[in-house]
Amino acid sequence: MDPIKTEVVVVGAGPGGYAAAFYAADLGKKVVLIERDKKLGGVCLNRGCIPSKALLYATHQIVNSRESANRGITFAEPTVDLAKLRTWKEGILAKLSGGVATLAKMRGVTVIAGRGYFEGSNKLRVETENGQQFVEYETAILAVGSLPAMPKAFDLGNPRVMTSTEALEIEDIPENLLVVGGGYIGMEMSTVYAALGSKITLVEAMDSILAGADADLARPVVAHAKKMFKEIRLKAKVTKMATVGKQIKVESEYNGEKLTELYDRVLVSVGRVANSKDLGLENTKVELDDRGFVKVNAQMQTSDPSIYAIGDIAGGILLAHKAHKEARIAVEVITGANSTFDSVTPAVVFTDPELAWCGLTEIEAKEKGVAYEVTKFPWSASGRALTFDRTDGLTKILVAPETGRVLGVGICGAGAGELIAEAVLAMEMGATVDDIALTIHPHPTLSETLMEGADAYHGHATHIFTKKKAA
Repeated sequence: MDPIKTEVVVVGAGPGGYAAAFYAADLGKKVVLIERDKKLGGVCLNRGCIPSKALLYATHQIVNSRESANRGITFAEPTVDLAKLRTWKEGILAKLSGGVATLAKMRGVTVIAGRGYFEGSNKLRVETENGQQFVEYETAILAVGSLPAMPKAFDLGNPRVMTSTEALEIEDIPENLLVVGGGYIGMEMSTVYAALGSKITLVEAMDSILAGADADLARPVVAHAKKMFKEIRLKAKVTKMATVGKQIKVESEYNGEKLTELYDRVLVSVGRVANSKDLGLENTKVELDDRGFVKVNAQMQTSDPSIYAIGDIAGGILLAHKAHKEARIAVEVITGANSTFDSVTPAVVFTDPELAWCGLTEIEAKEKGVAYEVTKFPWSASGRALTFDRTDGLTKILVAPETGRVLGVGICGAGAGELIAEAVLAMEMGATVDDIALTIHPHPTLSETLMEGADAYHGHATHIFTKKKAA
């Protein structure tokens, strides 16, 4: 079979890969998109962001139905049809994946289903169901993502020990579920299973969950989790796992004691690793760091002039929207623009309540020695938050003392993931705290918490009393 010749080949059809392929095609490039899975969309669409958010929304309805009793509205105890829940979730994934495939066709992007392997800096071998297909290209964009980490000590070959991939299948509702890792994936999946009825024991090796988030913003998440979970163990370590009948025996260390316990299932959520093995990168000039991620510069260029890398495989913050932005940067550089990645990247944890931030956190400001001042607005003073009983939120703004520029924003509360975009836009435009304060926000909305938080910086927020800032 003769090799396919193209200007740009994109390896991996996740949110970074297909965004790169589509943008390159929009700019007039001949593009080939390689994806080893039968469905386009990558981990995010098929085994990550989308299915987890679907399950979080669905199971939150269980919590809502119970909490509505406080408002005088009582429902019968919810029943869960797991088969129907899975079918609903899979329907969403099929619709979105099919949409990506349609968009690829409309743009004239050639899609090849198979596993890509670099034969050299300008040649790719694709293992397909119909044999080998070679692709010769001018430029490649590597977008193969990352994988859930599974330490060897936990890899028993037992389906009862899950990563997030298996957990999202919701095969059953385990009575007792151990979650190893208190990062965003562990917390989100714990929230889903707790709502379904599992007794959750969460084990985190560090002294806090959601490492990297400021303690005051994470506090409402912890408080809510303590109500939903059986137990949260901080500074705890799982040392060994073994199969015992239909359960998993787990040995751990906590509070100076050695514990041996049985669980119906275990979710291992201790981070993600680069998907850089068996790609043939040794046949190129691409360099990897000590964790296996591809080294890139701010223009997404690797050490090989013909190969760019974006998304999780390029390291940094492993987020889909970062991959999408990096896709744009890579394609623009390939087509001759002088683009670099210097954008404000928001982070969102879809727990209950949600937690989102952008720019500097207090933790980072202190570590870097950046001068800052803090202004906050508690959601207990928000009329909109009161109308749906979610006053457990907080909006927080970090301000540069000399200029009033917004250095960072953190929001914890229902819908924080939607609210954070205003803060990102403000920072991208170099806004000051006064710019936010002077912007009319609709009432009653949660967005007002940003305006009133900005007002509070000068001591004149309408719905809370704060001391006036010294001139």
